[in-house]
Amino acid sequence: MKHTALFAALAATLGAAPLLAPSHALAASPYNTLSGNAPLVIGHRGASGYRPEHTLEAYTLAIEQGANYIEPDLVMTKDGVLIARHEPMLARVNLDASGNIVFGADGKPVLNRTDTSTNVWELERYSDRLTVKTLDGTKVGGWWAEDFTAAEIRTDIRTQERLRDLRTGNNAYNNQFVIPTLQEVIDLAKAKSVETGRTIGIYPETKHPTYFKNYADANGLQRMEDSLVATLHANYGNTASAPVYIQSFEVSNLQYVNTQTDIRIAQLLNGSGRPYDFIVAGDLRTYAQLAELDAEGLLFIEGYADGVGANTNLLIPLVGGVLGTPTSLIADAHSLGLEVHAWTFRAENVFLPSEFDSSSDPAAFGDMKGQILAFTALGLDGFFTDHPDIGVAAVASIPEPETYAMLLAGLALTGFMARRRKAG
Repeated sequence: MKHTALFAALAATLGAAPLLAPSHALAASPYNTLSGNAPLVIGHRGASGYRPEHTLEAYTLAIEQGANYIEPDLVMTKDGVLIARHEPMLARVNLDASGNIVFGADGKPVLNRTDTSTNVWELERYSDRLTVKTLDGTKVGGWWAEDFTAAEIRTDIRTQERLRDLRTGNNAYNNQFVIPTLQEVIDLAKAKSVETGRTIGIYPETKHPTYFKNYADANGLQRMEDSLVATLHANYGNTASAPVYIQSFEVSNLQYVNTQTDIRIAQLLNGSGRPYDFIVAGDLRTYAQLAELDAEGLLFIEGYADGVGANTNLLIPLVGGVLGTPTSLIADAHSLGLEVHAWTFRAENVFLPSEFDSSSDPAAFGDMKGQILAFTALGLDGFFTDHPDIGVAAVASIPEPETYAMLLAGLALTGFMARRRKAG
């Protein structure tokens, strides 16, 4: 749990100390991170570029490729079990402008082909559970995790490639893998830590916390955050040294988590919009304002979190499809002792800034390694990627101190390196 008074005193102490000159910082390490250690490679939903996301198989491959952390997004089942899914919808269908389900010529609901991650839509026995709900203020149709018990999900619901029309090769793994629980993801990380001799961390995200708090309250269930913290404490203890970060796009639930645990917390920052709990509460602050030091957004975050997980556009905005001028977010966060992890690095051309494209084929791999190096040059502390093998290769290729300094000078970014380091 963060203590504001303690950190205010620490900030005052650090503020009185001379800033490290870039040459001094580089002399100690090639890594311009807050800790001086190599940037963390976080397997985004596992190695989701190569296997259907949020499966033990995707997490295992991420670990084999060298990821330091694996990321399970968490939703709740009908009986309150935390499972790894990107969204509450196990499968999603298209709606018309009035919020009604769209049916095709065959009489079947039209599948949303970018937000369906299981085969539940193919299972006739569950056809009556298709429904439309309001999720964070928007009508969404589909089959919802909280309408199934954990046992039902385990019985015959299997994962599918979510980006089925882009990552077509991953469709070969459809209908094979079970949806893992949070505990199973932890068990895998701990087992692989022993097997590999290196610590594999987890980076769980509470998905749609306002939505799930309302669901838990209405059904007499333990709220998601309490279940998460209890599970983490049982497996790792209540300590900031645990190989765990808890993350969320909302704020109030992380403030609550901060009162319950010493495990590290990361505030996710989207490239646009506001946290949904801010919308509910009438708080007009945007993610962009939370990312600013001058607007005291980062000072606010420092009161309850240990870092931020930032959309890449908050670090280097895109201008005409190519990387523009870097912002001061990393340097500003570092000055407060906050880590910065960026999301999401994907190798396909369709996701890359134009200068890193390899061709006009949206599914072909471009130069994601080059993209990563542009961000690590700023002092990025870690990054989420669907392709951990490429991420690990990028970190391994970060230049030695003297060439690193030349690289930074060439990018006119050395000014961002003069920042205060977090004590300890």
